Amino acid sequence: ASEALPIFKEFGVTRMVETWGDEVPDGKVTDFKGAVKAKPDEVVVFSWFEYPDRKTRDAANAKMMSDPRMKAMGESMPFDGRRMIYGGFDALVDKGEGGAAGYVDGVLIAVPQDRKADFRNHAAELAALFTDHGARRVVDAWGDDVPDGKVTDFKGAVKAKDGETVVFGWVEWASKAARDEAWGKIRQDARMNNGAPMPFDGQRMIYGGFATLLDA
Repeated sequence: ASEALPIFKEFGVTRMVETWGDEVPDGKVTDFKGAVKAKPDEVVVFSWFEYPDRKTRDAANAKMMSDPRMKAMGESMPFDGRRMIYGGFDALVDKGEGGAAGYVDGVLIAVPQDRKADFRNHAAELAALFTDHGARRVVDAWGDDVPDGKVTDFKGAVKAKDGETVVFGWVEWASKAARDEAWGKIRQDARMNNGAPMPFDGQRMIYGGFATLLDA
């Protein structure tokens, strides 16, 4: 990832984050390990690129496909690229000042497309809750360019149904200790326990905690 960073910056990436699975629980219906068909000796990596807009991202993708440096890196990747999940997402909620993320809570959610406004409102309320308890930044991004894969993909990860899209989201914390302390308070906050129905199927929501490897 560190070797690839200068190339991605050249292509227009404004921020590149790579995080290493630290608390990635098994789920009854879906989970991060199942999403990438992880083997017993493998760890899930949660990562993203940030771009100023989709036009810049599309131009970057075109360059990546033709740049010989990318081909050379692809031949020596320390993971099975066939099981890598990727896609493009448009930020619905982006709250907080950000900064270097010491720890990240990552989430994938299947949301009905006709409930986009409901989800935005729900996510905005949670973002306020999390930042009130110390989160540096909260982002929820709506699936905009989420391709089907041959082995794995975002839709399969959350068992998305017809009429649903995938939301890719994360919460940035200063450290794992700050995150753990905040979660103790969040669970007791009345806003977290108001009984309001979620605008998605929580049984298929994927979540986990990740330690930052690279944030540049």
